[in-house]
Amino acid sequence: MQRPPLDIEQLRRDLTTVPELDFFTGIDVVSSTGSTNADLSARAADPGVDRVVLLAETQERGRGRHSRSWVSPPRAQIAMSILVRLPRIDPDALGWLPLLTGVAVVDALRATAQVPATLKWPNDVLIEGRKVAGILAEVAASGASPAVVVGIGVNVGLTEAELPVPHATSLTLAGATVDDRTVLVTALLTAFARRFTSWRADGWAVDELAPAYRDYCSTLGARVRAELPGGRARTGIARDIDASGRLLVDDEP
Repeated sequence: MQRPPLDIEQLRRDLTTVPELDFFTGIDVVSSTGSTNADLSARAADPGVDRVVLLAETQERGRGRHSRSWVSPPRAQIAMSILVRLPRIDPDALGWLPLLTGVAVVDALRATAQVPATLKWPNDVLIEGRKVAGILAEVAASGASPAVVVGIGVNVGLTEAELPVPHATSLTLAGATVDDRTVLVTALLTAFARRFTSWRADGWAVDELAPAYRDYCSTLGARVRAELPGGRARTGIARDIDASGRLLVDDEP
């Protein structure tokens, strides 16, 4: 199957011509790596590294929540990480960064690919109940201005036979109107920059962000099962998201 590469020159032009994208200070594409999150985390010790983007045409050791691993055919996904610094943020508010990223992904997929994307708390993006994207945020450097690397993986051109699990999907399978990965990356970065800039301008408050997340989140109002420490589990109805981005669950009667 012929899958075109990402157009790095176009992406670099976009960083200078799309108004919102002057937020970013650099972008690179590599043909293959173990993990884009790990690569950017290794650069976080340099305090001058901020608002940089790394993409890989394929990842050999991609990671999700609970250290789950995944791989994909080359050029079939968007595998992207963004390193940002958050000066003077309350550590309790850091949990909102992956949620903000999810909102940005839904913003971009709805507007550009014309798919009915929604969010499953905390870090999955769904189309009609099937996972099309995942998000993993990791603190790479602590201190007064912590550095966080946010990884975004989007299934773009995967066929049914190439899906990692039966409950996954891809933009192609979902009937997206746009499956050009370069166009989609620009849309994702634009949406992320817009949401992050607004959050930072609000002093890391979530008065604007939280309603957007609630509007997109299909978990709220649904019956959920929460895995607790010690192998315990709790079931109930997902009621809301708290000030730290945690899911609030009402016990079932």
